[in-house]
Amino acid sequence: MNPDPDKTRTANRHETGGLPAIEEHDLPQGRHQFHKERLMSQIHDDRRAAARTRRNPFLRKAILLPAATALAGALAVGVLVLTPGDAQAPRDRATGPALTTTIGVADAKGAPRLLDRISLAAAGAEAPSGRAGQYIYIETRSANTHVKTVGDKSSLVSEPLHTRQSWRSPDGLKGWLIEPGNTGPEGITLEGRDEQGNVPTPHLGAPSHDYLASLPTDPDALLRKIYKETEGQGNGKDQQAFTTIGDLLVESWPSPKLTAALYRAAAKIPGVVMVDSATDAAGRKGVAVARLDEASGQRTEWIFDSKTFTFLGERTVQVTGEGGEGGLIKPGTVVFTHAIMVRAFVDDIKMVP
Repeated sequence: MNPDPDKTRTANRHETGGLPAIEEHDLPQGRHQFHKERLMSQIHDDRRAAARTRRNPFLRKAILLPAATALAGALAVGVLVLTPGDAQAPRDRATGPALTTTIGVADAKGAPRLLDRISLAAAGAEAPSGRAGQYIYIETRSANTHVKTVGDKSSLVSEPLHTRQSWRSPDGLKGWLIEPGNTGPEGITLEGRDEQGNVPTPHLGAPSHDYLASLPTDPDALLRKIYKETEGQGNGKDQQAFTTIGDLLVESWPSPKLTAALYRAAAKIPGVVMVDSATDAAGRKGVAVARLDEASGQRTEWIFDSKTFTFLGERTVQVTGEGGEGGLIKPGTVVFTHAIMVRAFVDDIKMVP
């Protein structure tokens, strides 16, 4: 989602423009994204069940290793590029099959002030417009750790961190996805009808770029809509609302105005805290806005550059108790990690900025 990444000044990222201009649009929940196509929905549903409770349909199953490769490519108007961090994130380390981390300190009182500063920074980002016929390109790095059971034996499994590339038309009707482990080298189409043969209708859990323009930018109205449309989902309404906002931030490219509204709406959700330190999938360290899912003991963290407040990515960490079958997921295990690397308007599918 989200997913962060809407600014033009940052030590961790370089860009020539801000977010894409849209009248008022949103994205969904379901980690994360590209919800319309049945294939992606199935992939993400299965994943979420294994790695985290209810993620966006565009999310991927990943592993937990800091990225060491550098992003290449020329900058262009309307392009957001986040540069990778150190090859080895000092506070994160691989221990056997999983990536573990030092659990940051949570501060409930610090969250409102931090989100206020983040929303102000987001609102000030530039919003260049894409041309007719262009596609929204989003490049991310992600990984996860989950419990795999074969016969009567369960073990903790992780896969190498990988790059995910998606292309979507603003109306959401055309698209392409390339993701190692989920598609072949050439990728798969995201175009098509649903299982009932109908053209998918954008919604919070599977939004298009144009759909985002229809979302309210008043934080109270936006949060009411999120609560209403996600009722009965996830582990409680507050946790699901937080997850939904995170998916929109990570898996799409909201306008500066909508992005700021999403942050302000998140500040109104009970249980949201500030975490003093967190590292994303690309090894970039920052401060986080987070919420603990008391049912699973896992904390979802939105990671921001501590100086520019650029949204870097999201991760889920086992904080309390032991998760997964047999309690194999111990506190400090990074269950899911996702870093936003590039967002841009491009002229065609499979084209990169």
